[in-house]
Amino acid sequence: MNPVSRPDRRTTLTAWAFLAPALTLLSLSVLIPAAMALLISFTQTGLDVSEPLRFIGLANLRRLAGDPMFYRVLGTTLVYLIGVVPPIVLGALALAVLVNRVLPGIHWLRAAFYTPVLVSIVVAAIAFRWLYAENGLINGWLEALIGSGFIPIDFLTNPLLALPSVMLVTLWKGLGYYMVIFLGGLQGISKELYEAAELDGSEGWRKHLDITLPLLKPYVTLVAVMSAIAATKVFEEVFLMTQGGPADSTRTLVYYVYDQAFAELEISYACTVGLALFLIVLLLTAIRFAFAEDQSLI
Repeated sequence: MNPVSRPDRRTTLTAWAFLAPALTLLSLSVLIPAAMALLISFTQTGLDVSEPLRFIGLANLRRLAGDPMFYRVLGTTLVYLIGVVPPIVLGALALAVLVNRVLPGIHWLRAAFYTPVLVSIVVAAIAFRWLYAENGLINGWLEALIGSGFIPIDFLTNPLLALPSVMLVTLWKGLGYYMVIFLGGLQGISKELYEAAELDGSEGWRKHLDITLPLLKPYVTLVAVMSAIAATKVFEEVFLMTQGGPADSTRTLVYYVYDQAFAELEISYACTVGLALFLIVLLLTAIRFAFAEDQSLI
């Protein structure tokens, strides 16, 4: 036996030994349930869990293809994604540029912007639901500004306002997290580049267009895809604030999976909708790998 191969084999076995607990946990919590959900999507489940599964082939996929509610919630999810991702990318980048300065108290300002990330989404959703209430703080401020003729705005019961109102919670909760990602990229840019740009006449916000944005392109891609995946999988905000209403205007794809599984008890069909969600997230992940220039950010 080649004596050089023995340490290599021992190193490999040691590495797998350290990975084994994490792989076991990942398999039990993610891989095996995902495989079971895939199998269940090709069966018909009854209300009695003790009954054996009945194989029905592609019937659930055909049902999905002809389900108008699926296309509606898919469109709502797409609107949610479009309404959340650009503001998060631009807002987080602007905040990162703002706090990437040597100013008195700048650390407190960074902490203030990051604080919403530490707040539980349950607490945030309940707090915003109180703010949006008819007798809530927002309507109270508007009434104080407009006067006695003010009619309270029904933020969460108006089909036109409910979805943007829920989006605002996602934006408030996520801006600080993505700000930190951009801040890490900004602090990796040499100050000499900005000094050279100033000598060439690039000053103020123009230097960010000439220097910052091109060098942060991998970070922009990363934040855009990460926030898109998070927006595609949004659930807590919808569940706690509107429960898919009013008139299904805030029913997203993940909430539709929940509704089919736990309200309608259509477990197999819920797994089929979940499979569609998995393919969408997989597509977004593939876009991340296809367009990222700096693979070290993966």
